[in-house]
Parts: sequence; structure tokens; C-alpha cells
Amino acid sequence: MDVFRALMHSRSEAALSKVVFSALWAVSRRFGHRLGSIVGPAGMVVTVLVWVLLQAVGWALVYLPHVPDGFDYSSGIDPGRYPVAAEALYVSLVTLATLGFGDVVATEPLIRVLAPVEALTGFALLTASLTWFMQIYPPLSRRSALALRLHGLAEADFAAAVRDLSPDTISRVTEGLATEINVVTVDLTQHSETYYFQEANPYQALSRQVHYALELCDAVAEVDTVEARVGARTLSASLDRLAVPLRQFTGREGDAGVREVLAAYSADHQRAARG
Repeated sequence: MDVFRALMHSRSEAALSKVVFSALWAVSRRFGHRLGSIVGPAGMVVTVLVWVLLQAVGWALVYLPHVPDGFDYSSGIDPGRYPVAAEALYVSLVTLATLGFGDVVATEPLIRVLAPVEALTGFALLTASLTWFMQIYPPLSRRSALALRLHGLAEADFAAAVRDLSPDTISRVTEGLATEINVVTVDLTQHSETYYFQEANPYQALSRQVHYALELCDAVAEVDTVEARVGARTLSASLDRLAVPLRQFTGREGDAGVREVLAAYSADHQRAARG
């Protein structure tokens, strides 16, 4: 169920992975995010290990009542030398990993049916883990791209020059920026673990650059044209939506405003972004 929720659920509501990532994040934050860049990757590895361990232990409990009488052992192996629980866990791990050593073979009909099922779950778990690792990096790339765009606009001092720009330019920039923010919002909702990936390069760290979106929104709102007003409202709405998932991560639930939420997000990643 946790694998399904982490990989396929539209809101990525996996309880176990959330606990793992939150715990690692809390430890990293306690020590000033000195190794903040490894929190995200480490969280994924630890989560997969937890999935494997739970699968192995669960199937071991299935085998436990049938050890050793329900299995046939190769010559030279005396099952009496090993604790029953350890032997059940060994059989479970070998089956889950689809190693097929052949030193222990199920003889009871029920176990002979269940062992291939466990092997299939092991193969599915491996495939799911690889899929998870592969699908996590496109959202991270989109988040970094948004941060770079905001940094570029800040370097160009776009907010200060907005009064001298044509309405079409203002509309194109604000709508494009709002679209990118909406994409990142969806990524944070569907891939909540991406929040715990920290970017050492400040130009690619959204937590360091997102404040400029607010500054730009305020500047565009002061321009007295229809295009600017629409652009400001569009950009403001996208920032409101971005604040929704960030409220959960930063603990700013309830009536916290967008500025407060984004400030908390920046503070939560600040040390890591400095590298």
C-alpha cells in the first residue's frame, strides 16, 4: 500500500516514506543542514530498505509455522542448527530477492504456491523502486529551471523596469511564470518527497529565488493596464496554489498568508541552499 501511494497516488500520500523523510529532515535541520544535499537521496534509499524489510519480515511470518518441516534441505545443511525465526527470515529474503540458491526448497503445497508469489512481489518491488528513482528527477529539474528563471529576472531587474515594458511583454512573462509555478505546485503535490531535496547552488534553489515572484507580482499590479492587472492576478493565484502544499511541509497551516509560507519555506532550506 505504501509503494502504491508513493508511486501512483495522485497526492503521494505514503505514510512510511513520509515518516522516513520527515525524520531525516528533522535530524538534518537540527545540525544546520550541513549535509543537506544528501537528505533527499538518503530518504529514498532508506524508504526502499524499509519496504524490503517489511516485505521480508511479513513473508517470514507466513513461513514461520512451516519451518523446518515444510521444507527440504540440501545435504550438509542441518536446519536444527539455526533458530526457527532466523531460518524463516532467510527463506523469505532469498525468495524475495529471487536468488534461488536451491539449498532450501518448499515441500508443503501451500508454501510451494506462496513462494513464487513472494518472488513476484520482490520483482515488483525492485521495479517500483527503480521507477521511483527515475521519476523523481524531472520534477527536480523543473523546480531548478523555475529558480533559474526567477534569478534571471531578478538580475535583469525586471520588476523595476516593468512600467516601461509593453503590455504584451508583461503578459507573456507573467503568464509564463505562472505556468511554471503551477507545474512545480503539481510536482510538490504528486511527488511530495521532492521537498526534501535541497539544491546547493543558490541560483537553482527555488527557496532562495521564490521571493522575487512576489516582488514581481507587486510591481506588475501597480501598472495601470488591463494586461498588467490580469497578469498580476494570474501570478498571484499561482503563488496562492504553491503555498498550499508548502503549508503542510513548513507547519504553517491555517490562516498563514502566502508571504509567511514562502518565507518559512526559504528559512527551512536556507542553510542547505548556501551549501
